[in-house]
Amino acid sequence: MSQPIYKRVLLKASGEALMGSQGFGIDVTVADRIAGDIAQAREMGVEVGVVVGGGNIFRGVAVASKGGDRVTGDHMGMLGTVINALALATSLRKLDIDTVVLSAISMPEICESFSQRATLYHLSLGRVVIFAGGTGNPFFTTDSAAALRAAEMGAQAIFKGTQVDGIYSADPKKFPDAERFEHLTHSQVLEKGLAVMDVAAVALARENSIPIVVFSIHEKGGFAEILTGGGRKTIVSDN
Repeated sequence: MSQPIYKRVLLKASGEALMGSQGFGIDVTVADRIAGDIAQAREMGVEVGVVVGGGNIFRGVAVASKGGDRVTGDHMGMLGTVINALALATSLRKLDIDTVVLSAISMPEICESFSQRATLYHLSLGRVVIFAGGTGNPFFTTDSAAALRAAEMGAQAIFKGTQVDGIYSADPKKFPDAERFEHLTHSQVLEKGLAVMDVAAVALARENSIPIVVFSIHEKGGFAEILTGGGRKTIVSDN
């Protein structure tokens, strides 16, 4: 087996990825496949943290767009990420992968509370750490949570699993002639306004010199392949 380029990474998966072809909720077969990809990374000796979105359950901005309270909506969205984290943890445990869920919102009957100290402790024991509850604050996306947790855990890269195999100048599903990028700097992503991660997340990754690797989360085994330098992806880094 090829040696991985990175020893500690943060995987960001959208809630929509867990939804599969369904219109709502969690497709267990998809959760199991993503868990299998994470298990491959663990077999290679890579320490993995995971942030999962909640868009398949609820989007806080949907409440605000209809005149509701954004703060309450975001709190509801955070609860959606906890549901997804628990589902992914279940899929990992089925593969005998030691896994812990750390939530930014305290709910001790369901999962442990997040702290950097707890994160580093569980990683040192070889556990996959799934971060739930976003940042714990409204007005911040799970992309921002991913960049924040990556910095706190000392991740060498953020792996952003998306619906396509890299970063394009426009949605390639709508614009077949969209330009695909192999490499960009964090500043170029911000200057071009590319929809990779939100501005706060990209800026935080830049400030902490954390590369962002964008790849398709729908390719079975793609995560492990890219960890060893192969596969189709776009790398965002200042090197």
